[in-house]
Amino acid sequence: MKVIAAYLLAVLGGNKNPSAKDIKGILGSVGAEAEDNMIELLMSQLKGKDITEVIAAGREQLASVPSGGGGGVAVAAAPAGGGGAAAAAPAAAPAKKEEKVEEKEESDDDMGFSLFD
Repeated sequence: MKVIAAYLLAVLGGNKNPSAKDIKGILGSVGAEAEDNMIELLMSQLKGKDITEVIAAGREQLASVPSGGGGGVAVAAAPAGGGGAAAAAPAAAPAKKEEKVEEKEESDDDMGFSLFD
């Protein structure tokens, strides 16, 4: 994950085609290291591809994956419902989940994990 994050940070910084050296530099700047084989694997998978298109394709694939919390079901059920009342009920459920997520985000506890560990 940290290799992908470093690659995306390089792209966000304006480097359209980051090299392995760029990724190592980003990770090194925060005291993290990555295995060379992981960097090379990422580089080979993204060679000649536009990262924006790769992300868009990934989003399309993730949209078809049902989620355990029912979010995917609500999205699929809304178009099939046809009626206003049927579509309104699934829309109310995600609002409650957002409130729960906000409560978790307010916590300063990082559970002992660091972004680059």
